Amino acid sequence: MFSNSLGTAFGDFLSDNLGLSYLNGALITGCIIIVVVLLHYFTRLNHVLLFWIAFIFTRPFGATFGDFLTKPLSNGGLNLGTANASIVSLILLSMMVIFSHLNSFRKKSSTV
Repeated sequence: MFSNSLGTAFGDFLSDNLGLSYLNGALITGCIIIVVVLLHYFTRLNHVLLFWIAFIFTRPFGATFGDFLTKPLSNGGLNLGTANASIVSLILLSMMVIFSHLNSFRKKSSTV
């Protein structure tokens, strides 16, 4: 409950209170997640703590990116509607899964 509330509140804060566009809000939260991933791989920070930080920031990322795809052009969105936004999200997710799988396959074949 804490992570969902904090994450959602942060996404709303970025777009509503700071006046950032939905895309900028998604980019900011996406960058925070990337920093957490880098901290995971290149520091000795507690991995449980880093997991929870990343977990919390997936909420505002999803909300602001979803708003960017679905909100009207006059509000800073792309006005794709929920069906088209879902298709875009599915394509992006599929591309990331395929990339991850290919990258994993390359690492395994290079160690053999």
